[in-house]
Amino acid sequence: MQPMQHQMMGYDRAITMFSPDGRLLQVEYAKKTVRQGSTAIGVVCKDGVLLVADKRLPDKLIVSESVEKIFQIDDHLVATAAGIISDAQVLIERAQIKAQQHKVTYDTPIDIITVVRDIASLKQLCTQSGGLRPFGVSLLIAGIDTDGKPKLYETDPTGIYFQYKAKVIGEGEPEIEQILYKEYKEDLSIDDALNLTIKAMIKTLKEKLSDSRIDAAYIDAKTKKYQKVDRAKIGKVISSHQKK
Repeated sequence: MQPMQHQMMGYDRAITMFSPDGRLLQVEYAKKTVRQGSTAIGVVCKDGVLLVADKRLPDKLIVSESVEKIFQIDDHLVATAAGIISDAQVLIERAQIKAQQHKVTYDTPIDIITVVRDIASLKQLCTQSGGLRPFGVSLLIAGIDTDGKPKLYETDPTGIYFQYKAKVIGEGEPEIEQILYKEYKEDLSIDDALNLTIKAMIKTLKEKLSDSRIDAAYIDAKTKKYQKVDRAKIGKVISSHQKK
């Protein structure tokens, strides 16, 4: 009953208006949008960092290759999203430009935290500016940092960010998070992490998965280069778990 009372009183009509109990309802709605988005998982591994994302195609006539859910920011930097993907694309393009500008100016790859803070700052700005709405998207940003270590960050619609060893956003987040709590280990290889994330999706998501529906990419700790996981490899992992 309480949310309905807030709506009737108009506390959710402007991003700059706090409700009497100190909530920004527009931001909370944006976070709900993220939870309804398709699943994305990031895992830090001993030999790199992996992102796996469900494309959840809304129409069987869509060409799956035309749908992008994992975005390369730089050679050493990659991101995925849950929520409104068009919002994510704006943030990703901003991050790509920032990474390019840094490389041209300093002749070195940009450090991950600089990209994360820039995205988080823009998200936060949209929570306190009249006439704007919050970005309805959470991002997982992963890569091999300038110190040579694989790192994973998440930013949410509030503009806050945290570094994680493993993180899930989108549909099935609570259930998959519990699986990660139980089964994540710091010595996982990229192949192990791919196996774990797809197994978690199959256990949690109600629809049957296929290799055309899943996107996966990683950055190797040695080469520091972005690499997409082959669809056939994804298909084998899915088949091995759906038979059980």
